[in-house]
Amino acid sequence: MSHRPRPTWSRSGSWSRGWSGARLRARPRSGARPGSTLRVRVKAAWAAFGLALLAACGGGGLSVVDASRSAGSYRWVLPADFPIPRVPDDNPLTEAKAELGRHLFYDPRLSGNGTQACASCHHQDKAFTDGRIVPRGSTGEAHPRNAQGLANAVYHPTLTWANPSLLSLEAQLQVPLFGDNPVEMGVNEQNQATVLARLRADPLYTNLFAAAFPGVADPIGWPRITQAIASFQRTLISADSRYDRYLQGRESLTAQEQRGLQLFFGEKAECFHCHSGHNFNDQVVHASTRVLDLPFHNTGLYNIGNTGDFPEPNQGLFEFTNNPADRGRFRAPSLRNVEVTAPYMHDGSVPTLEAVLDHYAAGGRLITTGPFAGDGRLHPNKSDLISRIDLNAQEKADLVAFLKTLTDENFLRDPRFANPFAAR
Repeated sequence: MSHRPRPTWSRSGSWSRGWSGARLRARPRSGARPGSTLRVRVKAAWAAFGLALLAACGGGGLSVVDASRSAGSYRWVLPADFPIPRVPDDNPLTEAKAELGRHLFYDPRLSGNGTQACASCHHQDKAFTDGRIVPRGSTGEAHPRNAQGLANAVYHPTLTWANPSLLSLEAQLQVPLFGDNPVEMGVNEQNQATVLARLRADPLYTNLFAAAFPGVADPIGWPRITQAIASFQRTLISADSRYDRYLQGRESLTAQEQRGLQLFFGEKAECFHCHSGHNFNDQVVHASTRVLDLPFHNTGLYNIGNTGDFPEPNQGLFEFTNNPADRGRFRAPSLRNVEVTAPYMHDGSVPTLEAVLDHYAAGGRLITTGPFAGDGRLHPNKSDLISRIDLNAQEKADLVAFLKTLTDENFLRDPRFANPFAAR
């Protein structure tokens, strides 16, 4: 059996062993559209990566030894090819803080009307998505966008489908807690004192807050609630899928799964251009990040009336930049646990993995009737990475089989991330 660290591309532009902590930087493809934040990787380099990965795995697998690495007082348990996450200096991560955050995450008393928890839209068995096309808030109002998964959220520099300004879990949490368009948790000036009173009345929280914030006279308040929930979210590490064990030489993939892997990392399907690295996406931040890229992509999902419009209120990055070239651009989500996070896309409009592959193989979506009719394949902002791919039925099945190897069954039922009130 060959025991070799996973090859990665270093900042200097050479192949190295182990985690380099760097992201491949490259010139855009010729003809890249102005206003795009997309940085396109060098195709030859990524093809070499796929071939190197396949050759290494074919030799018996890559040896990746689990390692415990500390960041402050918290000890991360990560595979060797996972970088140490970045944790903000003003909210150091501790076990006690994460445990408090877990309780708050699952507690419906944290919502304005006492009916909804963070977990209402983020179910552990679905990798912290909810299985709906779009979620509903505590007052029944529908959210315009599909609930994103929280697995490995600590590695996401941006935390929503299209908002480039929310760069921390603490900042993002203010939106579901206090936002009113749409209403999610429904906390506002009129009821926030009532919500805090519910927590203060429970001796459990008296003890949990005291342990998480020792020496603080009155820790039960919104700043520390935010810090605790963000801390819990940072601990939601998914790194033990069959694919991970395959890289570590601990498990084999079937012939079909290996064919899907070759397609995924190869130049035919080209999935790796937007779904690469340890987290299978193209936005990543960690403790060693020095250069941060924030690409967003238009995948040809809509082109209403062939005017470039997307259904309101989902115009993508354009909503924040007012740059017409950003209309329809959204963040590429991580593909970890993608098997259990249906439906897909920013609006939940694609029901299955098979339908996702059909969309990309077609180079976009043609809608022939109804209010959203238009040819997304012809959208002027569509990414150059989205073009027609000649995938037959067997190749699509192979790709789906590989994608299912990214499911981390242990993560989906890990008691550290489960509802602490379920056993009470």
